[in-house]
Amino acid sequence: MSKFRIPKSTIPNTATSLNILSGFLAIIFASEGNFHLSALFIFIATFFDLIDGLLARLTKTASMFGVELDSLADIVSFGVAPSFLIYKAYFIDYGYIGILISSLPLIFGALRLARFNVQVEDIKIKQDFFGLPIPISAITIASIVLFYHNGISIIKPFSYIILPAVIILSLLMVSNIRYNTLPKMKSLNLFSKISIYLGALILIVLVYLTEGEAFFYMIVFHILFGLLRHIYFMIFNSSDLKMANK
Repeated sequence: MSKFRIPKSTIPNTATSLNILSGFLAIIFASEGNFHLSALFIFIATFFDLIDGLLARLTKTASMFGVELDSLADIVSFGVAPSFLIYKAYFIDYGYIGILISSLPLIFGALRLARFNVQVEDIKIKQDFFGLPIPISAITIASIVLFYHNGISIIKPFSYIILPAVIILSLLMVSNIRYNTLPKMKSLNLFSKISIYLGALILIVLVYLTEGEAFFYMIVFHILFGLLRHIYFMIFNSSDLKMANK
């Protein structure tokens, strides 16, 4: 009699499943008006989204099944959840227009994921992203709600940026702007490794001292850096832009 064995792929797939669960809980809490907890679970979903790929590489179980499952999880946690959250927290007072605007991160996020899936060439090679990754869009929206919603409404002046932020984030997801993945530490020299670790430590301290608020500005900086770099290449060196987008 053969022994029952749990496949190694169960490990990363469990992390992906917890991503889905976190996204579902974010939707539930948003429906109950607990916007801060909803936003927090979007962050938790992001954590599981980060580690499922790492676990797949560590267990050598990366597969197209995992890619597809990850995208299905992302559409729940980073598409439906933030769209529903921002609708309940802000756009609910704008009627059908509010519904339409709130749906943009979901719709454009789905388009971005579909494009990513058909462009995957080698699941073992981590390539740079073209278009803003959907988790970044989701945690940007979640950050606004988490740090600037006072339980009644989003405080000023941040309430003024909600509409343009949702539109810009949605469009960036389907753009051709390049956003770098995290570098592989084993391929870096000692100075680069020390710089990354030191930078990460400084960021952690800043997040701690600001009770998390600094994280929002870090995300905004990351988004703007990719956008401004793209504009720079377009204006000053179109050949470099073509090379960067290859």
